[in-house]
Amino acid sequence: MKTTLARALHRSLRIKTVRTVLAAALGATLAFSAAGASAAATQPIGIAFVYLGNPGDAGWTYAHEQGVKALEAKYGDKIKVTRVENVPESADSERVFRDLASKGNKIVVGSSFGFQDFELKVAKDFPDAVFEHATGYKKAANFATYDVRTYQSAYLAGLVAGYTTKSNTLGFVGSVPVPEVVRNINAFTMGARSVNPNARVKVVWINSWFDPGREKQAAETLIGQGADVLIQNTDSTATMQTAEQKKVHAFGWDSDMKKFGPNAQLGACVSNWGVYYTHLVDQVMAGTWNNSPVWWGLKEKAIDLADINTDAVSPAAQKALSQKRDDIISGKFNPFAGPIMDQSGAVKVAAGKSLSDPELLRLNWFVQGVDGSLPK
Repeated sequence: MKTTLARALHRSLRIKTVRTVLAAALGATLAFSAAGASAAATQPIGIAFVYLGNPGDAGWTYAHEQGVKALEAKYGDKIKVTRVENVPESADSERVFRDLASKGNKIVVGSSFGFQDFELKVAKDFPDAVFEHATGYKKAANFATYDVRTYQSAYLAGLVAGYTTKSNTLGFVGSVPVPEVVRNINAFTMGARSVNPNARVKVVWINSWFDPGREKQAAETLIGQGADVLIQNTDSTATMQTAEQKKVHAFGWDSDMKKFGPNAQLGACVSNWGVYYTHLVDQVMAGTWNNSPVWWGLKEKAIDLADINTDAVSPAAQKALSQKRDDIISGKFNPFAGPIMDQSGAVKVAAGKSLSDPELLRLNWFVQGVDGSLPK
C-alpha cells in the first residue's frame, strides 16, 4: 500500500515538473518571439532615391531633395533614406536600382523620366519592394508612377507673361520633346494668349534635361529673336542668369531661382514633392499602397506659381493670377478645355470638351501661338 502510494506521489511530482519546465520553455519562446517582432517593428523603413543630377541649390533635383528632407523631418528615425546622385538615364541606372533593392530598401524611387524602363525591369525581380517612378506612364504590380501637373503652373506663368511682355514675343527653352514638355509649352502659350492674343511663344530645344551651356545659348537665341520674357523646362539656372544679364524677365522652374535673377524673375513654377512623398510613406506604413498612378496639382498643393515679383508684375496681373489659380483649384477652369486650335488653325479640342488625362499624357502637337516645331 505504501509502495503504491509512493509511486503515485512520485508520478504526480514528475508530471508537475515536466509541466513547469514546458511552461517555462514556452514562456521563454514566446518572450523571444515577441522581442524579435518588437525589434522588427522598430526597424526603420529603407527608402532609396535615385537622382539624375545633384541637388545643388535650384531646379528639378533640388526640388526633389527638398521633398525628401520634408520626409525626414516628419518621420525621423522611422525611416532610413539613401540617396544616389548623378545617375545617367541609361542601362547603368539598372545596376543602381538593383543594388538598392538588394540592400533591402522597402521603397525605391526613380526621380527622372529616363529611368522608367530600367527601374521597371528591376522591380519585377524584387516583388516585395515598392518602386515609384516620377513622370512615367508604365505600371506593374509593385511599380507605380507619380507626377505633378506642372502645366497648371505653366499656364499661370503664361498669364503673367502675357501681361508683362512689351514685345509680345515670349521664349521657351525646351529640354526633351516628350508630352510632359509639350504640355507645358502649350499651357504657357494659352495662358499668355488668354490675356494677350498677340503674344507668341518661340521654342528652342536643347535635347537635354540639364546642360547649362546649351541652356544659356538657347536663352540668348530667344532674346536675340525679340523675347523679353523667358521660361524653361530644363534643370539649371542658366536661363534665369542669362535673363538677368540681358535685362529681360524669366520664371524659375521647379524651384525659386530668385537669387540667380533678382530683377529678372517674375515668379517661380515650384514643385512640392514632399506632399507626395509623405503620402507615399503613409500608405506603405499602413499597408494600403497600390499601383494607381498619381498626378497632383494646385488643388493638392503639389505645385504653384510662387514668389511673385510684385515690383515687376502689375496689380492687374496679380489679380488675374489669383482668380485663375482659384478657378483651377475649384475645378471651375481647366487649362486644356476647348476650344483649342493647333498651329495650323484646326480645332483640336471643341468648345465644351477637354483633353482627358490619357490624351494629355500622349500630347504631341502645338497649340496656336507657338512658333517652333517638334523635332522628328
